[in-house]
Amino acid sequence: MADAEAAPCSTSARIVVGISGASGATYGVRLLQALHGQPGIEAHAVVSDAGWRTLQHECGVDGPAALQALAPGHQLHDVRNVGALLASGSFRSHAMVVAPCSMRTLAAIAHGLSDNLLTRAADVMLKERRKLVLMVRETPLHLVHLRNMLTVTEMGAICCPPLPAFYQHPRSVQDIVDASVARVLDLIDVPHTLATRWAGLPVQPNETAMASP
Repeated sequence: MADAEAAPCSTSARIVVGISGASGATYGVRLLQALHGQPGIEAHAVVSDAGWRTLQHECGVDGPAALQALAPGHQLHDVRNVGALLASGSFRSHAMVVAPCSMRTLAAIAHGLSDNLLTRAADVMLKERRKLVLMVRETPLHLVHLRNMLTVTEMGAICCPPLPAFYQHPRSVQDIVDASVARVLDLIDVPHTLATRWAGLPVQPNETAMASP
């Protein structure tokens, strides 16, 4: 797979999307779809070896061409190409999201193990003090998982598990996926219409009475 070594462009924000091998590959695909066509956004994607297996198993995506067809508009980088654009802090990116983030990838990021382009790109975000959002996916969690989440949080990353928001009354799996991706887009300051915003519950009569002097 050839790496996209394009010249720097005039876009206002570059977003890097990493897809690791945890269940939930659809989150990464949906995020890339949401970024496509956004004015001023240049999307870059990198998929781990285990990520490709999960994409095939869960989404029927059996390679780079299938991912480009399902989620067009991004530049796809080879995870083994540690000399790619994403490996350098001089490549001015706005934010990176690992969607989903496996416990193996979380551990590598927490301990600075830049052993492939995905974990190196995440390390770059941390060292350059840029936004790094990790959609961590595992349950139940043991102590090392929790400690690694604490470690990356102390370094400035944001752990954002893709948990369903039932107050939005989702009617499909897609609604649940969109709600989680919407929260991530908010975190990286990208506008969207994937989910409605909470407007508050109507005040109940007994609550009004309790609030009266």
